[in-house]
Order: sequence, then C-alpha cells, then structure tokens
Amino acid sequence: MAGLMSLGTRAMFANYATLQTIGNNIANANTPGYSRQQVELGTAGGQSTGAGFFGQGVNVQTVTRASDAFLTRDASMSKSQAARDAARLEQLERLEKVFPTGESGLGYAAGDLLNAFVDVANRPQDASARQVVLARAEELASRFRAADSQLDALQSGVTEDVKNSITVVNTLAKRVADINRQIAAAQGGGHTPNDLLDQRDQLISEIGSYVQVTTIEADDGSLGVFVGGGQRLVLGSNALQLKVVPDTYDASKVRLAISEAGGDRLLPEDALVSGKLPGLLAFQNEDLADARAMIGQLASAIAGAVNRQQALGLDLGQPAGSGAPLFALAAPAALPASTNARDASGNFLSSVSITVADPKRLQASDYELRVDAGTPGQYFLTRLSDGLTRSVADGDTVDGFTIDIGTPAPGATDRFLLQPVSQAAQSMARVLNNPNGIAASSPVVATVGAGNSGTATVGTLTVASTALNPTQTANISFTDDSGNYDWELRDASNAVVSSGTGTWTAGSTIALNGFELTLAGVPRSGDTLQVAPTTFPAANNGNALSLLALRDAGLVGEELLSGGVVSAGESITSAYASAMADIGVRVQSARSSSNISTAVATNAEAARAGVSGVNLDEEAARLIQFQQAYQAAAKVLQVAQSVFDTLLSVAAR
Repeated sequence: MAGLMSLGTRAMFANYATLQTIGNNIANANTPGYSRQQVELGTAGGQSTGAGFFGQGVNVQTVTRASDAFLTRDASMSKSQAARDAARLEQLERLEKVFPTGESGLGYAAGDLLNAFVDVANRPQDASARQVVLARAEELASRFRAADSQLDALQSGVTEDVKNSITVVNTLAKRVADINRQIAAAQGGGHTPNDLLDQRDQLISEIGSYVQVTTIEADDGSLGVFVGGGQRLVLGSNALQLKVVPDTYDASKVRLAISEAGGDRLLPEDALVSGKLPGLLAFQNEDLADARAMIGQLASAIAGAVNRQQALGLDLGQPAGSGAPLFALAAPAALPASTNARDASGNFLSSVSITVADPKRLQASDYELRVDAGTPGQYFLTRLSDGLTRSVADGDTVDGFTIDIGTPAPGATDRFLLQPVSQAAQSMARVLNNPNGIAASSPVVATVGAGNSGTATVGTLTVASTALNPTQTANISFTDDSGNYDWELRDASNAVVSSGTGTWTAGSTIALNGFELTLAGVPRSGDTLQVAPTTFPAANNGNALSLLALRDAGLVGEELLSGGVVSAGESITSAYASAMADIGVRVQSARSSSNISTAVATNAEAARAGVSGVNLDEEAARLIQFQQAYQAAAKVLQVAQSVFDTLLSVAAR
C-alpha cells in the first residue's frame, strides 16, 4: 500500500506544482518583462523486484523560464535604436520651428530690408523712407537674435534632458547591481531565480533605451553591463555612475563620462551608437551646431554686405561723410580645448584669434585647428561640416576669415575650435539710429561729353572698393573706334595724379580709382567720359541703388575652390530657403528612420514575446490538462485508501 500511496502523493504534488506555475503565468500575463515559467518533471526512477522494475512516480526537478538570449538581445538593441531615432526626431521637429516659412522667416525680413531701399533710391532726401529702412533693419536684427535664443533654448533643453536621463540610468544600474548580488546568492541552491532574472533583463532593456549596452555573464550568474565600446557600468554587485561633463571646447554643450576611482573617463562619442542619450548628443553636435552655423552665416553675410556698401556711399551729414555701419555682430570666436597647456595661474599659454576678411565667403561651419607636428609653423585646419582638412599658417585667410596665431605658438597637443559665424547672430543689433546716416549717395558721378558722336551712355557706376579717393576726378578719352582709351586722374587742384591707357569691349567694365563703370552703347573716337566727385549728395541715389542690388546678389557662401575657381554664392533669400530645405530634409529623414526602427523594435519584441510571453489560450488548456491529472492522482490515493481499508477489514475477521 505504501508504494501506491507514494505514487499518488508524488503525482498530486507534481501536478499541484504545475497548476501553481500555470496560475502564476496567468497572473503575470501582462507584467512587463515576465517570462513564461514551466515546471520540469522527471521520473523518480524504478524499484527492482523479482517481477521487474516498478516505477516510483514523478519528481519536480526545477522551474525554468522560457527565454532566448538571442531574441532578448535583439529586442533590446532594436529598442535602443528606436529610442535614438525618436529622440533625434523630437528635437529636429522643434528645430524646424526656428526656420519658419513666409512672412515670419528670416529670408522675408532680409528681403524686406533690401526692398526698402527702393523708396530711398526714388526719394534720397525723404526722411520717412529712410526711417522705414531703419525700422526694417531693427526687425531683421531682432529676428536673428530671436532665432539664436531659440537655439540656446533647444541646447538648454537637450542638456536638461541628458541630465535627467543620466539620473534614470544610474538608478537602473544600481538596481541591476543589487539583483546581481541576489542572483549570485541564490545560485548556490542549484535552481535559477527566474523572477530575478526577468527583473534584471527588464532593467537592462530599460537602460538600453537610454544607451546601448553589451552584457557578459559571470560564473556566479551575475551579469556585467558595458557601455560606450566596453566601459563597465555594472560589474557584479558594483555599479559605476554616468556623469554629464562640459564639452572640451564649449561649456554650454555636454558630453558623457563614467565616474571611476581615478577620475572621470570620457565616453567616445563614436562608440555611443544607439539609445536616447546618443540621439540627444547627435542632435546637439550635428543638427543644432549646423543650424547655428547656418543662421550665423546668414547674419554675417547680410550684415557684412550692407555695412560694406554703407561705407562706400555718402550720408546726409554736414558735410557728407562715408556711411557708418548699419549692423553690429558678435565677434568670431576661437575656443581653446580645456586640455590645452596652462601656466601656473591656470591661464592658457597659447591663443588663437580670427577676424572676418570677406563675409560672403564665410561657410556655415565650425573648424578645428591643431598643430602639424611634422612641419613647424604649419597647422591642420579641419572644416567640421564636411571634414575638409587644409594646411594653414599664421595670417592665412581661409573661407573668408583670417587666422592669427598668438605668442607663444600652440603646443603639439593644443587644439582650438574656430567659430567664424556660429556666434554672430546672438547679439546682432542695428547700431545706426539717425536716418540721415543712411549712405544713399554715391561719392562719384559719371557724365558723358556733350560733343560725343558715339552712342555710349553711362550704364552703371558702382563704388567697388574703399580705396576710392572721392576727391579725384577721372577723365577718359577714346582714341579710336575700337574701344581704346586714355585715362587720367586729377586731384582737387586739377593736378594729374596718374594716367594710363586701356581698352573697352562691349559688356566689359572700366575700373579706376576704386569704381567700376559700364557703358550702354558704343563710343567713337574722340568721345569723352568723366567720373567726378558728387557735388550734391542729397540728390544722388547711386549707393541706394547699390544697396538695393544686394537683394539679388550672391552674398552667401561664395567659395574659392582649388585652381582659383570661385563657386558663386546665393542671394540672402535663396540661402535662407536652402537652410529651411536642409532642416526639412533632416526632419523627413529622421521621421522615416524613426518609423522604420520603431517597426523593427516592435517586430523584435513580438518575436521575443512569442518565445517568452504568456499565451492565455495555451495556459488555459494546460490548466485543464493538469487539473485532470491532479484529479486522477487524487483518485489513485482514494483507491489506495480503499484497498488499504479492505485489507484491514479482512484482517479483522
């Protein structure tokens, strides 16, 4: 009887254990990270008798969880990539609002300013027309400052978001370390702590949504967690802390580091592949930096062009003088790396400065300057927008700005971040307040001789350089019908200062004394032209027309290519449209990437859940199956009891 009773008892216990596990599965069907559990059963072995081996029932060996390491890792990595794409997309959609279309855009305001010179050209002495120019200049400067402030707000938001995310990651890492300790302690019992393993997998998945991790399992069951190309975050029951540290060049930007006993170790940015944090950092270092450079380039180009043309004209002062600047910009910056050599007081030993030489050739980029160790006095200059590296020396002009190397010269490991345009818009302001200060008049005026026999008339007269001497008069006399001419420059006392010869052809320019003169028609032998100082600046509109012409001129992004070839720039409105298109393409690309990575993550999680998740229909079927098995085991006990009672009854007779 003992054998039958033992069989029934074992069977009841095994089936009850299975029913308990099934109930636990059903209860946790919607618990995040829970893996379906299953009771592993095994025969209790056989008992040898003269009649053969009789089974002794069933044993509960252990409880396992349904888990696939590959699918779990794939789901975590897919989730990490989706989080990166979603974080970058969210920030890009905010950045897109800095580049509005229509009348609220920077391009429209710039066009409005230049169009205002139409009325000034038509009525040079009209104070109201001049006041409109000043009002529109103030509006343009205000919009540039507002755009820069929006970029600053985005940077502050990224910084705050990174800090909050770091706090969450550090909390999760501590919990992983604590669970590692519990798992290592439980491993000695010979059974796996399934719930602890599920909790750890879930925590690591949550960490992965912030920064991609790799894991290595130790012999004691604990899991090492590594980030940033192999930097340990959790090892056994010890967790290190991620930190936010200032950027090497710009303290307003942030980088990630791991706090170790010997100090903070920077995480290589190229090793931070996926997760929300790499997405935020990629936006900060690429998209936001490029947007700031584009806005700075636009501000530098329009302000530089207007100020330069202002300086070439005459205002309504008494007496008339060269036009004063209409705009002021923040100075270009050269930021030393925090690792550069310092003196005993903590000041940097070396310095670099840059100045704008030609605003229209400024590019929308920052640059990194480092020493060429192989060539004394030479430096490598890398344009960060496209990676173009050039060799430069002190005093060289590149992309519209000039580099000045201080004394002492930078050391072999010193580096500098050059920002010709990135900070330009932050303090852009209209600095001309007097309407009479608008230089609408050209300092010189051209006339044709009254007795000319050819059809030549004055096409355009523009002042091309501040080298023009407005007190000198240029006399031009054609010596034949082929366009050959003699010229002379006379000063205010009518003394000849210089003279020479030249040849005019249709469509060509006569350039003397800093002015450029084009002709309409054809001159004949004996025809004369004179370019003399303007007598009545109040009635002259020559420079107002030149200021108006800036509307369609290629002011932005002209580039000197190899071989001396010049790539034409864009007009201010076209350049703004290009900037909007650039940001728009980034948004669309990021949205597409986010949709794809989200779909991949969803499929990967579905594949993992297909193995590890709880299927309620399946569990319901198994519940009935083992309920019946339990009832059958109870019947075995009932039969054993009945047989035992029968034996007792027989023995009592």
